[in-house]
Amino acid sequence: MKRQALSIAALMLFAPAAHAADLSWNSGTSPLYSPSPASGWDGFYAGLNAGHGWGTGARQNVAGGATTERNTGGWQLGGQAGYNMDMGGFVLGAEGDLQFASIGYEEDLGATGKFKSGVDFYGTVRGRAGMSFGTVLPYVTGGIAAGRGSASLTDPANVVTSQSATHVGWTLGVGLEAQATDKITVKAEYLYVDLGTQTYNGLPIGNQDITQRFGVVRAGVNYKF
Repeated sequence: MKRQALSIAALMLFAPAAHAADLSWNSGTSPLYSPSPASGWDGFYAGLNAGHGWGTGARQNVAGGATTERNTGGWQLGGQAGYNMDMGGFVLGAEGDLQFASIGYEEDLGATGKFKSGVDFYGTVRGRAGMSFGTVLPYVTGGIAAGRGSASLTDPANVVTSQSATHVGWTLGVGLEAQATDKITVKAEYLYVDLGTQTYNGLPIGNQDITQRFGVVRAGVNYKF
C-alpha cells in the first residue's frame, strides 16, 4: 500500500505539471492554470467525509507463538478542519481529522469462541502540499495518526470479554480537491494508516500484541471560511 500511495502521488503531481508546461501555463494563457485563481485556496476550512477502509490485522500471544493475520475491512465517517496558504499556485496547508470507524475482522477459534479485533475511531494530524490548476488541487499529505482499537472474545456461553488500547503511528496519502463554489470544495482522498502494535491485557486467550494497518478511500466536502 505504501508503494501504491507514493506512485499515485508522483503521477498526480508531476504528470499534470508536465502537461501544463506543454500548454505554456507560465504565460498565464493556459485554461488549466492561473497563478491567482479567482477564489484562491487561502484560509480556514472544515467539513465532513465518509469512506471505506481495508487492511491487515495481526495478533500474537505475548507469551510467544505464531502470528495470526487476517484481512480487515469496514466503514469510516468523520470530519476534518484545516488551513491553506496559496502561494500563487503552490499550496501548503495543515489538516486534522477525527473518524468513527468499524474497520476490523472476526476469527472463529472453535471451542474457545469467537475473537474480534478492530479500530473503533482514529484521527490524524497532517501536512498537505499541492499545485493548483485553476480550481483543481492535487496534493500529497502525511503526518501522525492515533486511534483506539478493541479486542474481544465471545465464549460458547456468549460471555464477552473485551479490552481496548490506544495505538499511535503514522499516515501517508494523496488527494484531489476541487472548488465547487467560492465557499465549497469537494475532495477524494486515499490514506494509508499504520497504527502499529499495542498490547491487550486480560483476554481469556492470553495477553495479545495486536497490529492495525489499513488503507482508506474517502470522499468529502469542505466549507471555506
